[in-house]
Amino acid sequence: MADPLLTPKQVQAEYGIAAKTLANYRWQGIGPEYVKTHPGQFGRVKYRRSAINAWLNEQTVKPGGQAA
Repeated sequence: MADPLLTPKQVQAEYGIAAKTLANYRWQGIGPEYVKTHPGQFGRVKYRRSAINAWLNEQTVKPGGQAA
């Protein structure tokens, strides 16, 4: 099964995480792993669906305050 690459706008539409929030996460070195299709400041950024799902799973807080 393919693991599609999503643009930040597609991630926003499907997961509700704003594209600007994703950009801030990249700048801070946090957030989901991403693929940069070209080097440099203006390279296109894409996210593997599996990376978004894995990151969301890591952010899940279990009742009682225990991180997953």
